[in-house]
Amino acid sequence: MGKHAYDAVVVGSGPNGLAAAIVLQSKGLQVLLVEGKETIGGGMRTMELTLPGYHHDVCSAIHPMAAAAPYFKTLPLQKFGLEFLHPEVLAAHPFPEGADAAVLLHSLEQTAERLGRDKQRYLSLIGPIRDKWAELSGDFLGPLRFPKNPLALASFGLKALQPANFLSKTFREESTRALWAGMAAHGIQPLTNLATSAIALVLLTAGHHVGWPVIKGGSQSLANALGAYFQSLGGEIRTGHMIHSIDELPPSRAVLFDVSPRQLLQIAGDRFSNTYKWQLGRYKYGVGVFKMDFALDGAIPWKSEEARLAGTVHLGGTLEEIAYSESIIWKGGYTENPYVLVAQQSLVDDLRAPKGKHTAWAYCHVPAGSTRDMSGIIENQIEKYAPGFKDLVLGSHSMNSVDLESYNPNYVGGDINAGVQDITQIFTRPALRVSPYRTSAKGIYICSSSTPPGGGVHGMCGFHAAQQVIKDLF
Repeated sequence: MGKHAYDAVVVGSGPNGLAAAIVLQSKGLQVLLVEGKETIGGGMRTMELTLPGYHHDVCSAIHPMAAAAPYFKTLPLQKFGLEFLHPEVLAAHPFPEGADAAVLLHSLEQTAERLGRDKQRYLSLIGPIRDKWAELSGDFLGPLRFPKNPLALASFGLKALQPANFLSKTFREESTRALWAGMAAHGIQPLTNLATSAIALVLLTAGHHVGWPVIKGGSQSLANALGAYFQSLGGEIRTGHMIHSIDELPPSRAVLFDVSPRQLLQIAGDRFSNTYKWQLGRYKYGVGVFKMDFALDGAIPWKSEEARLAGTVHLGGTLEEIAYSESIIWKGGYTENPYVLVAQQSLVDDLRAPKGKHTAWAYCHVPAGSTRDMSGIIENQIEKYAPGFKDLVLGSHSMNSVDLESYNPNYVGGDINAGVQDITQIFTRPALRVSPYRTSAKGIYICSSSTPPGGGVHGMCGFHAAQQVIKDLF
């Protein structure tokens, strides 16, 4: 290592920072991972937020991409305590007027059978992507480059680049359109935006490929497994050290930042060119979220039987209702009928709550930086689909958008995707460069969700950034 204390230093221990650190350490380099909080994990932390004995995921809750993304699957994380648990129904989209729900099941064919007149359309839309997932995922979960399978990626791209509301017109059943809207709304932007079909296609296909699993014991277990594996390779972790300037770091040949562009400017802006600083300053962040956790006296009494078996439940009604609420929030407004995403980890994980009790995790979208208390609206939305829910609440905990940013500075304005994932920032985040992971300063890289392929617990941003570091410096 010569004059350098480390070959590489990684700042931030979210899924991407951990992935980057593992890639570099596994190549025989000496890597230091620095985390500002007392525990590693970033968006993968689990805490007793409500009552003793109730374990809640602070941010990420359901993990289709952690199970489906190419890199994590290559790591022996099961040996370090990682266990995926699979609900019988992956996701349910109930309707308030009755017990019916559109559902995502692990089986592509069984899901399609439930979609009435849209059966063949769904099979033809999702089937080819599922069948070629191994070939395609490496391309759409990475930077813009020449694809390994150009024809298959082109076919995917023609569908993925469409606005979600436009592609939904090919469905004939209202229930199918609602299921589609609930998936597309994970993108946290208006369904009229270009490329909003991409997130729906990826999430649906991931479900049919590996499921939408819950992590036993909480999302923290994934962080712990990644950290333990990194240390088993000889890597070093230093927690409780919030970095405010790059000068606080020990000498190394490379520094990789699992941070937002705003933080990167604050920490290392004096090292960058004026053009690159201007690009980072123009980076677009999206709307925020208001998030709640519940300690419950029993399972949520959904009117829909399928929802009672689902790890994830999408609320908000029809496609038109969800599209309206997402557009209102995008413009800075609020709605009494928001899209609400509910996770029910304790249905399959008995480590989440005392025996006979349950937990629930929920969020709705809100304007960036919102401090409005949405807890009543979220509770009312769940109660509408599950009468008696409020009577089961033993305790609750809420975080508005400002709270979320305070908890994790990467979530600027409460934006859990660390930047809008629209057509202008899918492949060019955080700046238009030959490699999005390189900064304008030699040896300084960004590996966060603000780089391709964007938000989600998949580690692919860190994987690709580390590969770029190896190519450039080692």
